[in-house]
Amino acid sequence: MHTLSRPCPEHGDRAATDARRWLSIHRTSMGTVVYYRCTCGRPAVSVQPPVSFTQTADRFAARERMLAGIGVTSRMCTVDGVWTSLIEIGTGPPLVLLHGGIECGGALWAPVLAGLGERHRVVVPDLPGLGESSPVDALNVNRFTGWFDGLLRAAGLEQPTVVAHSLGGSLAAAAATHWNGRIRRLVIYAGPAVGPYRMPLRLRYVATRFALRPTRRNGNRYDRYALRDLDATRRRDPHWYAAYESYNLAQASKPHVKQTMSRLVDAGTRSIPGTELDGITVPVSLLWGRDDRMVPLRTAQIASARHGWPLHVIDDAAHVPHVEQPERFVAALTRIETPTSDV
Repeated sequence: MHTLSRPCPEHGDRAATDARRWLSIHRTSMGTVVYYRCTCGRPAVSVQPPVSFTQTADRFAARERMLAGIGVTSRMCTVDGVWTSLIEIGTGPPLVLLHGGIECGGALWAPVLAGLGERHRVVVPDLPGLGESSPVDALNVNRFTGWFDGLLRAAGLEQPTVVAHSLGGSLAAAAATHWNGRIRRLVIYAGPAVGPYRMPLRLRYVATRFALRPTRRNGNRYDRYALRDLDATRRRDPHWYAAYESYNLAQASKPHVKQTMSRLVDAGTRSIPGTELDGITVPVSLLWGRDDRMVPLRTAQIASARHGWPLHVIDDAAHVPHVEQPERFVAALTRIETPTSDV
């Protein structure tokens, strides 16, 4: 450790790379001297190679570009012992958006936040180990359930509607029997574990390539499989998409993010027994892109028929309709929340 470094005696210098905690920065020949405030509130000093802080600043700048012009607020809080990033917007009935297996975390919801914030208080956390949230030893259903309970308390949420996407939808479906009476409604959005599921070979190939070598080219391979039309999606907002690519690529290179993604895939692709899903007593709706290749619509149709859950389908979209067709996504969620929509 450099002689000028004075890390927090309790937590070390692990908060030093969080740009939101920087008080001042001084570049010197010995490195970059960062004065920051630890998560516990203590002032501290860290000396690190300049490149690490340059990369951190670039990463935060890309995330800020993803959220620019929407009117969101961002904050960090402790949730069940996990330093958790929250994005919030709007007032009204509470709505929690849980992202899926994506390195950039909750920022991927950006295209629909303004629309949803017109009618809701929207709370978007980064799952543990993804986005800006700190990692946990194991991101399984039990750990997720405790973390979500803590999220409700930390954010002051009473009976929110929860929309849970992809692998996050699988975790939410498995945990939902513990949420009876605590949430108003669960929307399982392209969650593979609610029906018979086997990961497509092409998905396994592109996901593995990106995990092992997170380059822009491999990221494009993955996105082209996830989206119905990558080029059309990019044209909707080229600046936003470029920011997403930059931030997600930076996140994908982090060892703890790689580990979290691996564990999330393992936990989120295991089909949940139908008897367990029958134990969910809160209203459940299914939301899917018609052309989803990652989790085919057939998975949702089987779950809908077995459990009587209403199925809402978004046309001209694959696995990520809230990015591919944000207006249609907001309209579909509005229909789901209309009392007569389940009749």
